[in-house]
Amino acid sequence: MWNLANKITLLRMLITPLVIVLLYFEGPAACLLATLAFIVASLTDWVDGYVARRENIVTSLGKFLDPLADKVLICSVLIMFVALGWAPAWVVIVIVCRELVVTGLRAIAIDEGIVLAADKFGKMKTVCQIIAIVPIMLHYPFFGLDVHLLGTVLLYVALALAVYSGFNYCRDFFRNSCAPCGQA
Repeated sequence: MWNLANKITLLRMLITPLVIVLLYFEGPAACLLATLAFIVASLTDWVDGYVARRENIVTSLGKFLDPLADKVLICSVLIMFVALGWAPAWVVIVIVCRELVVTGLRAIAIDEGIVLAADKFGKMKTVCQIIAIVPIMLHYPFFGLDVHLLGTVLLYVALALAVYSGFNYCRDFFRNSCAPCGQA
């Protein structure tokens, strides 16, 4: 159960509080350290999947922990951005609510024997969120560039992808959950 891939996923969850604590200190140095920790945590998402597939150690625990670790990391950082005044609350609320709805639908689908696989827009949303978070987290001008503005623009793109992919999950769930009863 606690294979290497799952330990790497757990590491992502354990790095999250470090990122949040570093953001409390604000300042350019703390933001840079928080960004580096966030990048390391984000890279573990790719590493744990690679290890699990390479070693053929995909487990039910891993299937549960991996998306949970992603949501814990990204949602925690976005909520912290609201507390710091670095991101609009309504954007973060929509993104977090989308994550809760999709997670809930997936749990119900599993109970009904339906698999709701991540679509390309959901994967694009995750990548876009990570890319948006980095410049927002750097926050301060970087080599004369307003990286925070760039991150904010990318966060709105991530928001659009979140809403669209969330709609796709809902549509797929209701199509699949109604199919057995002849209502599809």
